[in-house]
Amino acid sequence: MVMEQFAVTDRAAARIAEIVASEGKPAALRVAVLAGGCSGFQYKFELDETPQDDDLIIHQGAAKVLVDPASLDLLAGSELDYTEALMGAHFAVRNPNAKSACGCGTSFSLD
Repeated sequence: MVMEQFAVTDRAAARIAEIVASEGKPAALRVAVLAGGCSGFQYKFELDETPQDDDLIIHQGAAKVLVDPASLDLLAGSELDYTEALMGAHFAVRNPNAKSACGCGTSFSLD
């Protein structure tokens, strides 16, 4: 069993469960890290109905989160949260590996 290197807050899990319920079909939130963005890497969030064989699958309450191995390397020790602020509501990753982040909140750098 792989230790969970990526945590999901109760608030994020509740919002994921709401989104999936509104879709009316079983799905999970896929969290990925892609090359690009204004700081070098960017987070991507999307619903995915089909986990891959090598995905880390995190069950938190009624929610399920999928993370691929390459993304997990960049997310080690991170936490997925859901925030509601004046600028809008969104998923946010608290990543201790990120050395700098962009104002958009979805882009980060490791050096």
